[in-house]
Parts: sequence; C-alpha cells; structure tokens
Amino acid sequence: MSVHKLENAERRGAVDTAEPLGFRPLYRQVKAILVRRLVDGVWAPGEGLPSEGQLAAEIGVSQGTVRKALDELAAENLVVRRQGRGTFVAEHDERRILFQFFKLVPDHGERRFPDSAVLSIATGPADAAEQAALELDDKAPVIRIRRMRSLDAAPLIVETLTLPRHLFPGLEDGPVPNNLYSLFAARYGVTIANAREKLKAVALSPEDAAALGVEAGRPALQIDRVALALDGMPVERRLSLCLTEEAHYLSDLR
Repeated sequence: MSVHKLENAERRGAVDTAEPLGFRPLYRQVKAILVRRLVDGVWAPGEGLPSEGQLAAEIGVSQGTVRKALDELAAENLVVRRQGRGTFVAEHDERRILFQFFKLVPDHGERRFPDSAVLSIATGPADAAEQAALELDDKAPVIRIRRMRSLDAAPLIVETLTLPRHLFPGLEDGPVPNNLYSLFAARYGVTIANAREKLKAVALSPEDAAALGVEAGRPALQIDRVALALDGMPVERRLSLCLTEEAHYLSDLR
C-alpha cells in the first residue's frame, strides 16, 4: 500500500504533523487529509464527497482505509452516511444541534429546539475570561450577543455569546438567527466540530434574574461552553444560565 501521496500532502501542510506519520495508523493520516479539506472549504456543508473508490485512488490507499477514516468522521458528526447515496458533509440543522449541542431537556415531553430572542448585541475588547477561553490577545475585539431562549414561551435560558470579531465581521449588524452554527458555516466558513462545557450551580444576579422573570438569587445551572472549529481553534464562548425547575441537563455517555 503506497503512502507516497500522503507524504506529499504532509509536505504541503495538508496533514496534521503533531506526531510523526510513521506512528499513526494509515486511516488516521487519511482522516487528517479529509478534515483539512473540510477546514479549507473544499466541500460545503450538505455537499456530497467523492466516492470511497475515488478518494482511495486519489490519495493512494485502499478503499477500506478510506472507509475507516470516513467512519470516524461520521462518528464525530462531521459527515453523514446515507445508505445508497454516499457520504455528505454534515450540516448544522436543528436536529443535529439539538442532539449534539443542546442538552437541556424538559422533564415532561420530547426534546425540542428552543426559541431565541436577542436582547442585545455589542462589540468591545475581550475581558480576561474571554481572552483565556478564546485564546485571544489582550483586549482583542469581540462581539457579544445576549439572548433569551424559551420553551413553549416560558423563559428557560439567558446566555451571552462571545465571538472573535475578526472571524465574524459584520455579525454585529444582525439579524441574528436562532441557529447560529448554521450561519457560521454558511456565511463565514466556520464549522463547529465539538465543544467543551463546564457546569456549575450558581445564584442568579439581579440582572439575569430580571431577564428570566424570577427573583434574584434563584438557583440556576451555569453552562460555560467553548465551541471548537474543525481545526481545534476556539471560536465561541457561550455562558448560559438555565432554570431547571422543569428541565434537566441530559448527556449521553458513550
């Protein structure tokens, strides 16, 4: 099995060389090439990839190696396999976001996507917490979006999103859709691959309590999320304060 083309890709910078190629399984090298193409926008969200046979011939590996690389990308929700149709770049539709990124579920009834209302949009220098979360320089310009999220018209979450302004120019001019991750991919070429979250019980401040229509000091679940792009770069910090009297946080551990 030839890796000549893989080695050429490495020299072009198409393969992540954080560890020597010789110490990684071949399918992981192929996966790195495919991820690089997703990052570079070679295939748009929703677009079909070439067949396994075409990719194998182009890269210079077996079809089984390509299949294993695509299986990993599918497990990470970066591509979608459709029986009899092929493999497609995953889109940030509401169903995907609901099950991959939105973990607050009503105690009674089915999981569903919340409604959103923007409370404010502003720009300014990043504070210390935002700099650390987004790996920004001191006082780098950011966009802050504060919005309310509701289920069945009942306020559930008040959240503040912080975004590096250089990645999302003009976003502060609005309008801001409910499904932001789809906008990031379609307008700015930034695909959210995964996120890390920190959960903590807090007491609501007077400002956050007023937004949610409850008394100050009410217990809430704070979710501090950093969303990562395909290349691992942090691109969004989201601080959410959630009422949990009639909802709970659900995470499927696999």
